[in-house]
Amino acid sequence: MFKTFKRSVIKMFREVLVYHNSSLEFRAKLLTLMISSNGEIDECEKQKLKEISHSIYDGDQERAELLVDTVYEYHNKIVTNNGLDFEHLITLVRKEVAEVKRFCQKIDIELLMQLHECIDDEDEALFQMRIIEFLQDLKKECRV
Repeated sequence: MFKTFKRSVIKMFREVLVYHNSSLEFRAKLLTLMISSNGEIDECEKQKLKEISHSIYDGDQERAELLVDTVYEYHNKIVTNNGLDFEHLITLVRKEVAEVKRFCQKIDIELLMQLHECIDDEDEALFQMRIIEFLQDLKKECRV
C-alpha cells in the first residue's frame, strides 16, 4: 500500500522529486517511440521494456520502474489523444536533442532494437526501422 502511494506521489511530482528527471523523461520518449509505433503494447514489449529499464538503471529498481511508468504514461497519452500524438513526440525528441547535446548519448540503438524483436508484422517492422533510422540520424547530427 505504501509503495503504491509513494510511486503515485513520485509520478505526480517527478519534475521536482526525481534527480535528472529530464534525462529519464527523454529516455522514456525514445522507448515510447518504439513501443507506440504499432499503437499497442504487447507482452513481449512489456517484458523487453522492463529488461531495458533495468539495464539502463542497473541497481536502481525504483528509477527503472519509474522509467517504465513514464513510458506507459506517454503511450496512454498517444493512444487516448490526450495532448500528445506520435508526430508531436518525434518533434519533442528532435527539439530536446538540439537543446541538450548530452541527450545524444542517451540514444542507444542496440537497446531500442531489442524492442524491434517483438514485431511480427512487416509494415510495423518497417515503420520501427524508420524510427531507428531517424534516431541514428539525430545521433550523427550531434557528432558533426
